[in-house]
Amino acid sequence: MNELTAWERMGLIRQKTRPTVREYIPMIFDSFIEFHGDRHFGDDPAIVGGVGWFDGTPVTVIGQVKGRNLEENKTTNFSMPHPEGYRKALRLMKQAEKFHRPVICFIDTPGAYCGIGAEERGQGEAIAQNLAQLMRLKTTVISIVLGEGGSGGALALGVCDELAMLENATYSIISPRGFASILWKDASREREAANRMRMTAEDLVELGVAERIIREAPGGAHRNPVLTAEYISGYIRSALGRTRGLSMEELLEKRYGKFRKLGQFTLPE
Repeated sequence: MNELTAWERMGLIRQKTRPTVREYIPMIFDSFIEFHGDRHFGDDPAIVGGVGWFDGTPVTVIGQVKGRNLEENKTTNFSMPHPEGYRKALRLMKQAEKFHRPVICFIDTPGAYCGIGAEERGQGEAIAQNLAQLMRLKTTVISIVLGEGGSGGALALGVCDELAMLENATYSIISPRGFASILWKDASREREAANRMRMTAEDLVELGVAERIIREAPGGAHRNPVLTAEYISGYIRSALGRTRGLSMEELLEKRYGKFRKLGQFTLPE
Protein backbone atom coordinates (compact mmCIF):
# COMPACT_ATOMS: atom_id res chain seq x y z
CA MET A 1 0.00 0.00 0.00
CA ASN A 2 1.41 3.38 -1.01
CA GLU A 3 1.33 5.64 2.06
CA LEU A 4 2.28 8.86 0.25
CA THR A 5 -0.27 11.67 0.11
CA ALA A 6 -1.48 13.04 -3.20
CA TRP A 7 0.67 16.13 -2.70
CA GLU A 8 3.77 14.01 -2.00
CA ARG A 9 3.10 11.98 -5.13
CA MET A 10 2.82 15.15 -7.16
CA GLY A 11 6.27 16.08 -5.94
CA LEU A 12 7.57 12.75 -7.27
CA ILE A 13 5.88 12.90 -10.66
CA ARG A 14 7.08 16.46 -11.25
CA GLN A 15 10.73 15.56 -10.75
CA LYS A 16 12.87 16.31 -13.79
CA THR A 17 14.45 12.86 -13.59
CA ARG A 18 11.13 11.01 -13.83
CA PRO A 19 11.05 8.91 -17.03
CA THR A 20 8.89 10.18 -19.88
CA VAL A 21 7.10 8.34 -22.65
CA ARG A 22 10.08 9.00 -24.93
CA GLU A 23 12.22 6.87 -22.61
CA TYR A 24 9.64 4.15 -22.06
CA ILE A 25 8.86 3.51 -25.73
CA PRO A 26 12.22 1.93 -26.69
CA MET A 27 12.23 -0.10 -23.46
CA ILE A 28 8.75 -1.54 -24.07
CA PHE A 29 8.26 -1.67 -27.85
CA ASP A 30 10.45 -2.93 -30.67
CA SER A 31 11.16 -1.13 -33.96
CA PHE A 32 9.00 1.91 -33.15
CA ILE A 33 8.22 4.06 -36.20
CA GLU A 34 6.99 7.57 -35.39
CA PHE A 35 4.30 9.27 -37.46
CA HIS A 36 3.85 13.03 -37.69
CA GLY A 37 1.10 15.50 -38.46
CA ASP A 38 -2.68 15.67 -38.29
CA ARG A 39 -3.20 16.23 -42.05
CA HIS A 40 -5.04 19.47 -41.24
CA PHE A 41 -2.69 21.99 -39.65
CA GLY A 42 0.65 20.54 -38.59
CA ASP A 43 2.53 18.39 -36.12
CA ASP A 44 2.39 18.76 -32.35
CA PRO A 45 5.49 17.58 -30.45
CA ALA A 46 3.42 17.39 -27.25
CA ILE A 47 1.99 14.08 -28.54
CA VAL A 48 4.12 11.28 -29.96
CA GLY A 49 2.50 8.56 -32.00
CA GLY A 50 3.46 5.68 -34.22
CA VAL A 51 3.61 1.92 -34.69
CA GLY A 52 5.77 -0.51 -32.74
CA TRP A 53 5.86 -4.19 -31.94
CA PHE A 54 4.99 -5.70 -28.58
CA ASP A 55 5.73 -9.40 -28.13
CA GLY A 56 5.81 -9.66 -31.91
CA THR A 57 2.40 -8.02 -32.36
CA PRO A 58 2.08 -4.63 -34.10
CA VAL A 59 0.46 -1.98 -31.90
CA THR A 60 -0.24 1.73 -32.21
CA VAL A 61 1.46 3.77 -29.49
CA ILE A 62 0.29 7.28 -28.56
CA GLY A 63 1.65 9.33 -25.69
CA GLN A 64 1.84 12.81 -24.23
CA VAL A 65 5.42 14.03 -24.00
CA LYS A 66 6.96 15.76 -21.01
CA GLY A 67 10.34 17.43 -21.28
CA ARG A 68 13.32 16.78 -19.02
CA ASN A 69 14.68 20.34 -19.23
CA LEU A 70 13.56 23.82 -20.24
CA GLU A 71 14.33 23.40 -23.94
CA GLU A 72 12.45 20.11 -24.18
CA ASN A 73 9.53 21.57 -22.26
CA LYS A 74 9.41 24.55 -24.62
CA THR A 75 9.36 22.16 -27.59
CA THR A 76 6.55 20.05 -26.12
CA ASN A 77 4.68 23.06 -24.69
CA PHE A 78 5.14 21.62 -21.19
CA SER A 79 3.10 18.56 -22.26
CA MET A 80 0.01 20.65 -23.00
CA PRO A 81 -1.17 19.46 -26.44
CA HIS A 82 -2.67 21.69 -29.11
CA PRO A 83 -5.72 20.53 -31.12
CA GLU A 84 -3.45 19.24 -33.91
CA GLY A 85 -1.91 16.87 -31.36
CA TYR A 86 -5.29 15.35 -30.55
CA ARG A 87 -6.15 15.18 -34.26
CA LYS A 88 -2.85 13.38 -34.91
CA ALA A 89 -3.74 10.93 -32.15
CA LEU A 90 -7.19 10.34 -33.63
CA ARG A 91 -5.72 9.82 -37.10
CA LEU A 92 -3.47 7.10 -35.72
CA MET A 93 -6.32 5.54 -33.75
CA LYS A 94 -8.48 5.28 -36.88
CA GLN A 95 -5.53 3.79 -38.74
CA ALA A 96 -5.14 1.22 -35.95
CA GLU A 97 -8.82 0.36 -36.28
CA LYS A 98 -8.41 -0.18 -40.02
CA PHE A 99 -5.50 -2.60 -39.56
CA HIS A 100 -6.83 -4.22 -36.35
CA ARG A 101 -3.93 -3.05 -34.19
CA PRO A 102 -4.40 -2.53 -30.42
CA VAL A 103 -3.93 1.07 -29.26
CA ILE A 104 -1.71 1.77 -26.26
CA CYS A 105 -2.04 5.32 -24.86
CA PHE A 106 0.26 6.96 -22.33
CA ILE A 107 -1.22 9.90 -20.40
CA ASP A 108 1.07 12.53 -18.88
CA THR A 109 -0.26 16.08 -19.06
CA PRO A 110 -1.44 18.83 -16.71
CA GLY A 111 -4.15 19.57 -19.31
CA ALA A 112 -4.69 20.66 -22.89
CA TYR A 113 -3.26 24.02 -23.93
CA CYS A 114 -5.86 26.76 -23.52
CA GLY A 115 -4.18 29.55 -25.48
CA ILE A 116 -5.94 31.72 -28.07
CA GLY A 117 -4.41 29.87 -31.03
CA ALA A 118 -5.50 26.50 -29.72
CA GLU A 119 -9.03 27.78 -29.16
CA GLU A 120 -9.12 29.29 -32.64
CA ARG A 121 -8.13 25.94 -34.14
CA GLY A 122 -10.86 24.08 -32.24
CA GLN A 123 -9.34 22.67 -29.06
CA GLY A 124 -12.70 21.73 -27.53
CA GLU A 125 -13.95 20.13 -30.73
CA ALA A 126 -10.74 18.11 -31.15
CA ILE A 127 -10.99 16.70 -27.62
CA ALA A 128 -14.72 15.99 -28.06
CA GLN A 129 -14.04 14.10 -31.29
CA ASN A 130 -11.49 11.92 -29.54
CA LEU A 131 -13.96 11.12 -26.75
CA ALA A 132 -16.71 10.22 -29.20
CA GLN A 133 -14.55 8.24 -31.62
CA LEU A 134 -12.68 6.31 -28.92
CA MET A 135 -15.94 5.15 -27.36
CA ARG A 136 -16.77 3.21 -30.53
CA LEU A 137 -13.27 2.48 -31.88
CA LYS A 138 -13.30 -1.10 -33.15
CA THR A 139 -10.06 -2.26 -31.62
CA THR A 140 -8.61 -2.73 -28.14
CA VAL A 141 -7.65 0.50 -26.36
CA ILE A 142 -5.47 0.46 -23.23
CA SER A 143 -4.46 3.66 -21.43
CA ILE A 144 -1.77 4.14 -18.79
CA VAL A 145 -1.28 7.27 -16.66
CA LEU A 146 2.47 7.77 -16.28
CA GLY A 147 2.44 10.93 -14.16
CA GLU A 148 -0.08 13.75 -14.29
CA GLY A 149 -3.48 13.12 -15.79
CA GLY A 150 -5.21 16.46 -15.86
CA SER A 151 -8.63 17.52 -17.15
CA GLY A 152 -9.99 16.92 -20.65
CA GLY A 153 -6.48 16.98 -22.01
CA ALA A 154 -5.88 13.65 -20.30
CA LEU A 155 -9.36 12.24 -20.90
CA ALA A 156 -8.87 12.63 -24.66
CA LEU A 157 -6.55 9.60 -24.44
CA GLY A 158 -8.39 8.01 -21.51
CA VAL A 159 -11.54 6.53 -23.08
CA CYS A 160 -10.42 2.92 -23.15
CA ASP A 161 -11.14 -0.69 -22.33
CA GLU A 162 -8.76 -0.63 -19.36
CA LEU A 163 -7.13 2.28 -17.55
CA ALA A 164 -4.07 1.68 -15.41
CA MET A 165 -2.03 4.12 -13.33
CA LEU A 166 1.53 4.02 -12.12
CA GLU A 167 1.36 3.92 -8.34
CA ASN A 168 2.48 7.53 -7.87
CA ALA A 169 0.44 8.94 -10.77
CA THR A 170 -2.56 11.25 -10.35
CA TYR A 171 -5.72 11.65 -12.44
CA SER A 172 -8.20 14.47 -11.90
CA ILE A 173 -10.72 16.77 -13.54
CA ILE A 174 -8.54 19.83 -12.90
CA SER A 175 -5.15 20.63 -11.41
CA PRO A 176 -5.05 21.21 -7.63
CA ARG A 177 -4.02 24.82 -8.24
CA GLY A 178 -7.03 25.34 -10.51
CA PHE A 179 -9.29 23.59 -8.00
CA ALA A 180 -8.10 25.87 -5.18
CA SER A 181 -8.39 28.98 -7.36
CA ILE A 182 -11.99 28.21 -8.31
CA LEU A 183 -13.32 26.77 -5.05
CA TRP A 184 -11.52 28.95 -2.52
CA LYS A 185 -10.26 31.84 -4.70
CA ASP A 186 -6.84 31.06 -3.24
CA ALA A 187 -4.25 29.23 -5.36
CA SER A 188 -1.91 28.98 -2.39
CA ARG A 189 -4.14 26.20 -1.00
CA GLU A 190 -2.92 23.86 -3.76
CA ARG A 191 -1.55 21.30 -1.28
CA GLU A 192 -4.86 21.12 0.59
CA ALA A 193 -6.74 20.76 -2.68
CA ALA A 194 -4.52 17.91 -3.87
CA ASN A 195 -5.14 15.96 -0.68
CA ARG A 196 -8.92 16.46 -0.93
CA MET A 197 -9.48 15.69 -4.61
CA ARG A 198 -9.17 11.88 -4.47
CA MET A 199 -6.76 11.82 -7.36
CA THR A 200 -4.37 9.00 -6.41
CA ALA A 201 -4.24 5.60 -8.08
CA GLU A 202 -5.92 3.94 -5.10
CA ASP A 203 -8.72 6.52 -5.16
CA LEU A 204 -9.35 6.04 -8.87
CA VAL A 205 -9.50 2.25 -8.59
CA GLU A 206 -11.91 2.52 -5.65
CA LEU A 207 -14.10 4.92 -7.66
CA GLY A 208 -14.11 2.58 -10.66
CA VAL A 209 -12.34 5.01 -12.98
CA ALA A 210 -9.15 2.93 -13.20
CA GLU A 211 -8.85 -0.85 -13.23
CA ARG A 212 -5.23 -1.48 -12.27
CA ILE A 213 -2.29 0.04 -10.38
CA ILE A 214 1.16 -0.58 -11.87
CA ARG A 215 4.06 -0.81 -9.46
CA GLU A 216 7.00 1.55 -9.76
CA ALA A 217 10.58 0.86 -8.80
CA PRO A 218 11.16 1.35 -5.05
CA GLY A 219 11.39 5.08 -4.34
CA GLY A 220 9.68 6.03 -7.61
CA ALA A 221 10.01 5.35 -11.33
CA HIS A 222 13.02 7.64 -11.62
CA ARG A 223 15.02 5.34 -9.34
CA ASN A 224 14.96 2.50 -11.85
CA PRO A 225 13.23 3.27 -15.18
CA VAL A 226 14.11 -0.16 -16.62
CA LEU A 227 12.37 -1.99 -13.78
CA THR A 228 9.34 0.29 -14.03
CA ALA A 229 9.22 -0.35 -17.80
CA GLU A 230 9.18 -4.08 -17.06
CA TYR A 231 6.18 -3.59 -14.77
CA ILE A 232 4.41 -1.58 -17.50
CA SER A 233 5.18 -4.29 -20.06
CA GLY A 234 3.76 -6.93 -17.74
CA TYR A 235 0.55 -4.96 -17.37
CA ILE A 236 0.17 -4.42 -21.14
CA ARG A 237 0.72 -8.13 -21.73
CA SER A 238 -1.97 -9.11 -19.22
CA ALA A 239 -4.42 -6.43 -20.42
CA LEU A 240 -4.11 -7.55 -24.05
CA GLY A 241 -4.70 -11.10 -22.88
CA ARG A 242 -7.91 -10.10 -21.12
CA THR A 243 -9.37 -8.58 -24.30
CA ARG A 244 -8.03 -11.09 -26.82
CA GLY A 245 -10.91 -13.54 -26.56
CA LEU A 246 -13.69 -10.97 -26.79
CA SER A 247 -15.72 -10.39 -29.92
CA MET A 248 -15.87 -6.80 -31.17
CA GLU A 249 -19.46 -6.50 -29.98
CA GLU A 250 -18.48 -7.68 -26.49
CA LEU A 251 -15.49 -5.33 -26.41
CA LEU A 252 -17.55 -2.27 -27.34
CA GLU A 253 -20.36 -3.20 -24.97
CA LYS A 254 -17.95 -3.57 -22.05
CA ARG A 255 -16.30 -0.23 -22.88
CA TYR A 256 -19.68 1.49 -23.05
CA GLY A 257 -20.74 -0.07 -19.76
CA LYS A 258 -17.50 0.98 -18.05
CA PHE A 259 -18.24 4.65 -18.66
CA ARG A 260 -22.01 4.47 -18.18
CA LYS A 261 -21.59 3.33 -14.59
CA LEU A 262 -19.14 6.09 -13.60
CA GLY A 263 -20.68 8.50 -11.13
CA GLN A 264 -23.46 6.16 -10.03
CA PHE A 265 -24.39 6.47 -6.39
CA THR A 266 -27.14 5.39 -4.02
CA LEU A 267 -29.11 7.96 -2.05
CA PRO A 268 -29.31 7.27 1.71
CA GLU A 269 -32.67 6.03 2.88
